[in-house]
Amino acid sequence: MAKKKPKKKKPASKKTRKTRKNQPVEDPAGKRFVDIAVVAMLLLAAYFAIFGGDYTVFDIGNIETLESERAAELAQTQAEIDSLQSVIAILESDPEAIERVAREDYGMIRDGEILYRFREVVADTTDTTETGGGQPPNPR
Repeated sequence: MAKKKPKKKKPASKKTRKTRKNQPVEDPAGKRFVDIAVVAMLLLAAYFAIFGGDYTVFDIGNIETLESERAAELAQTQAEIDSLQSVIAILESDPEAIERVAREDYGMIRDGEILYRFREVVADTTDTTETGGGQPPNPR
């Protein structure tokens, strides 16, 4: 007797929803839920990366502005330091510069000299035409 060859079974397609033993049935609704959950998690992570935490996108812009302000302030301070160091070098080496500073800033004089100080005269701000002469207006 001739043996019959067993017929090959076609694998079950997704459309027929027939299952073989030990194979789970694919659930399109469950797969859709997982896809939505993954997308939601990615969107939530992107939101917190942009708007959440200690350094948001807006904070980074503010920090960059603050950094440029501080850099300008640092450059100005460095220029002031350089200027003061040059003044120190001049005062350490030039006795005439020391004398000039003593006279101009501290009002020091040599023996036998007389110091004259002049005050600036403040102009009279009253208008003499309205009061009829040089008299200030009568406050009443």
